[in-house]
Formats: sequence, C-alpha cells, structure tokens
Amino acid sequence: MSKAPPPDLEAIRLLSAGRVAEALPLARRAVEASKACSPAHGLLATVLLRLGERDEAAAVIAQAIESPSGSGDAYDALAFVLLQLGEHERANALYRRATERAPNEARFWYNLASSDRSLGRLADAEAACDQAIAIDPNHFQSYLLRSELRPQTEANNHIDVMERLLAEPDASGRASMFLGYALGKELDDLRQYDRAFAWFARAAATRRRHLTYDVGTDERKFARISEVYAEARPDDEALHEPSTRFVFIMGLPRSGTTLAERILMGLPGVRSNGETENFSKALLSAAPATGPDVFARCAAAEPGRVAERYRALAGRPDATRLIEKLPLNYLYFGAIQRALPGATAILLARSPIDSCFAMYRTLFGAAYPFSYDFGELARYYAAYDRLIGHWRRRFGQRLIEIRYEDLVEAPAPTGAAMASACGLLWRDEAIDIEKDTAVSMTASASQVRRPIYRSSVGRWRSYRGHLHPLVEALRAAHVNGLDADG
Repeated sequence: MSKAPPPDLEAIRLLSAGRVAEALPLARRAVEASKACSPAHGLLATVLLRLGERDEAAAVIAQAIESPSGSGDAYDALAFVLLQLGEHERANALYRRATERAPNEARFWYNLASSDRSLGRLADAEAACDQAIAIDPNHFQSYLLRSELRPQTEANNHIDVMERLLAEPDASGRASMFLGYALGKELDDLRQYDRAFAWFARAAATRRRHLTYDVGTDERKFARISEVYAEARPDDEALHEPSTRFVFIMGLPRSGTTLAERILMGLPGVRSNGETENFSKALLSAAPATGPDVFARCAAAEPGRVAERYRALAGRPDATRLIEKLPLNYLYFGAIQRALPGATAILLARSPIDSCFAMYRTLFGAAYPFSYDFGELARYYAAYDRLIGHWRRRFGQRLIEIRYEDLVEAPAPTGAAMASACGLLWRDEAIDIEKDTAVSMTASASQVRRPIYRSSVGRWRSYRGHLHPLVEALRAAHVNGLDADG
C-alpha cells in the first residue's frame, strides 16, 4: 500500500489543478505540522487568497512572521502573497529577510531587486541584481532587469560581459532571450541602433520559437466581441448605482497607459488598483452558465450583478476616483459601458510603427504573445484597430482617446483634458511624475521615476532600415496612420 503524500505536496497538486477548496484543509494541516515560519504558511495564505479570504490570508502571514525564524523560501513565499495583497513595503522587508536567511540564492536577490524597482529604489535594485549575478552568472533575468533600471552610458554599461556570455558555444535559449533584450536596450541607450536591432531580433525570434500561439485566434476573438456588442440593449443606459468614480485606462502595451495613470494619480483623491483583472473576473462570475460561447455569455450578463461584483473586488472606498489600469480592458469596453456607464474610459493611442516597435523590443511575461514577430504584430494591431473603430462607432465620445505623442510633448494641457474627462480639478504639479513615490509594477516601472521625456516619439526612425518588413506588413493589413509616421 503506497504511502500518502505529505499534505503540502498534495495541496500544491490540488491548487495547480484548480481544486482550490479541496486544497484548503491539506494546507491547514501542513501549517499545523510546522513549528517555525515555513513555506507552508505561504501556501495556506495563497489558497485563502484564491478563495477570496483576504483577511484570513493576512492573518496567516502575520502569524508566520511572529513564528520562530524560518527559511529563505518561507519568507520569499510570504512576500509573494503580500504583493498580491498590495502590501509592497512589507513584501520588500520579507524579500530582504529571505536574502539574509539564504544569501547565496540568486533568485532571492532577483526578487528583492524586482521589489526595490517597484518602490522606486533603483540603486538598491541594481545592487541586488549585481549580487544575484555574482552568485550565479547564468541568472539571466537579472541582467535584463539591471539593464532596464537606468540609461546606460559609454562609461558604465554591461555590453561586453553579456556579449561574451552569448559568444559561448553552449549559450542557451534563455541566454539568447534575456541577454538579447538586455543588450538591445543597452545598445539603444548608446545609440548603436544596428547592433541593438540585431539583438532584439535574435531575442524575439528565440521567444517566439518557444510559444504556442495563433494570431488568427485573437483576430476571431476581436470579431466576435464586435458581434456580441453590436447593438444597444434596453438596460445599457440604466445607472444601477453611481459609477463616476471609476476610471479605466486602456490601450496597447507601451502606449503610455502607465504615464497617464501616474499623471492622474498626482491629483487629490485619485488612487489606482494598478493592473488587475477585477473587471473581467466580475464579468465572468456574473455571466450565465450557458450560451453559444463565452463571448455571448458575457454579453448576456446582467449589468447590475457585474457592477456589484466589480465594486466588491475593486474596494478602495476612500478614493474620489479609482483607476483600473489594465491595457487589455479594451476587450471589455462594451461590457464596462453596460455595467458602469458612468465610468470614464481613457484609451491611449500611439503612432502605429512606434507602437509596434515598442512592443517588439520588450520581453513580456505570458501576455502579448503576438509581439515577437512582425507579421503577427501587424495582424494583431489591425484587429485591435478594427475593434477600437467598432467601439468608436458604438459609443462615440464615451471613449476618451489620448495620443501618447500629445501626452509627452504637451503633458500639462493633455493631462488637464484627461482630468476634465474624469471630473477632476487640474493642477500642473501632476506632471512631475518623478516625485510620485507610489508603487509601479509595470514594464515602465523605471521610466516613471524620471521626468516625462519625449525621446520615444519617432524612435522607430532610428531603426528605419530594419523595419521595412513591419511597415509593409502594416500596410498589407490596411492599418491607417502610417503616412503620418513618415
């Protein structure tokens, strides 16, 4: 007769299978068996959080911190849950404690560096990256994070070290991916554009080879969304409860959504939930169980139920205006208008070639798999453009469109226009985003610690000789606005 697996391992298996409620009693047993702070505490807190029990998850973390000292893994796991609870300072302290308990673990230093960056402690983040790399020269994520923390200079960069690593005959795909993007970024800082593009292209090709993705699936998804939100319903205009305090900032990645968020956060009473899936979760939970497909079921969701569930997830009753800054909310704009018709929706737009190249030169996580191939980028951008055109025709001026170029070239008047759309009083100090100490978890986390800069406008022109295939693919996809790009 086989021996039953330890409760923590069985809880992890159930959690991975989506059987969260079944994992809970096993996670509790794992904690009961622990005499010190252990990874089991992080596991239990994770299960509770997945079940919506935020207060109990926080209590488990508090109990764990007061327990006898544990391992680096224990504090690292607790810190990760604290991030999901929005407790960034406490998470940072536990990431630092993990490095103290296990100073020779590169991954703990990397996690600390990521936390420091989100809090704007860029020098500390660079030192933590240096430590991770000193411990493990093959910890390639740390090279990329380090490259992004500041503009590199001729006198102070890491190009030679990274090129030597990639010249080794046994350089892995992970090395090509992480170091390629890091080299591209650092060489771009030094205005060595031909060399930079070669590394961006190599890194993007490596990333694409390891993805299972069909851009046709996204094209069909966008078309289906347009179909199910083609016409108004009788309850579309019904204000179930006042929803004017909600602001949704959306747009393609690297289009200025974080910058718009930071400017609005410089105004009194404005708070942000950051990049959450609060609305999509509320929509899916309120959708009927049956229907032709998920799109039809979401379109059939009763708006009042969606609004109620969204408010419960969004929280922050103290905020005069509460921002949800998830770029992908452009998929849900029709549903947002039905459930929260008083909410402000701000769409960031950027010139097509700059927009596509900015995505191409960025390594994302699991999101945006279309961004590593010029042909797929062009097809996705065209499908996105068609969806936005549908929203314009369907909702008119309820979609507030802000051009990235206007935001960086004339931040005060453009910011004032955004504020007015949100019903907020403007003050020019809001554009001093570098003075804002709020947490940023986005790909722009380092850039928002600097004053607003304009150097990204027309950046693609420095790579003009390499981007002909992208331009032609956009033309073939009938994307408008290319002539304005030059």
